[in-house]
Amino acid sequence: MELGISGKRVLVTGGTRGLGRAAVLALARGGARVVTCHRGAGAAADDLSRELKELGDRHHVVRADVTAKDDVERLAGVCEDVFGGLDIVVNNVGVAGEAPVDELSADEWNRVLGANLTAHFLVTQAALPLLSEGGAVINVGASAALRGRPATAHYTASKAALIGLTRSLAKELGPRGIRVNTIAPGVIDKGGGLGPPPHMKERLAGMTALGRLGTTDDVVGAMLFFVSDLSRYITGTTLNVDGGI
Repeated sequence: MELGISGKRVLVTGGTRGLGRAAVLALARGGARVVTCHRGAGAAADDLSRELKELGDRHHVVRADVTAKDDVERLAGVCEDVFGGLDIVVNNVGVAGEAPVDELSADEWNRVLGANLTAHFLVTQAALPLLSEGGAVINVGASAALRGRPATAHYTASKAALIGLTRSLAKELGPRGIRVNTIAPGVIDKGGGLGPPPHMKERLAGMTALGRLGTTDDVVGAMLFFVSDLSRYITGTTLNVDGGI
């Protein structure tokens, strides 16, 4: 089935590792033109740049901290310079955090809220003048926002707030034909020794209706749906991609 993403101009934040990297490559292979960003220099960014180069010369990897307004404005400027505008914004940047609430420092609270919520706001705001009519914003949240989890008050609060941000932006930007949706992954097995230890993975998999943990491809599939015209009448929605946990 043709998804209609060929030629679309896409910004993906946090695109050099994990889910972000999988999304960038899927979009590029589908014919989209992609700008992505990363905060620190390293092998992951270099490897992605080389892989994207094999798919053509219309993709760009930019170093930018999307929790910093100046960097976000510079990133938006790159999108304008190389694409002349945007059709899709994927707010993928996010961090984890764990601490009992009586030990949770203000600095740690601000770190997690900054990456998981404020960055989404800053990037969306900066991209608005570039977004075409009929464009889309996809926020990457977490299904934990709807369940809660002990010792993650700041993480869970940030992801729950993202659902509210999505619903408000959907109503505000709807008159421009811009759709705003959230994808809420559950526990994702990223492989390579990442994520929970094996015994924890087995326990978590047993809690899902489908009996397995998710993969990055599972989440990217939902993302491609929201990027495509198949979701042209869906906005303000949170789609759980958690195997029914």
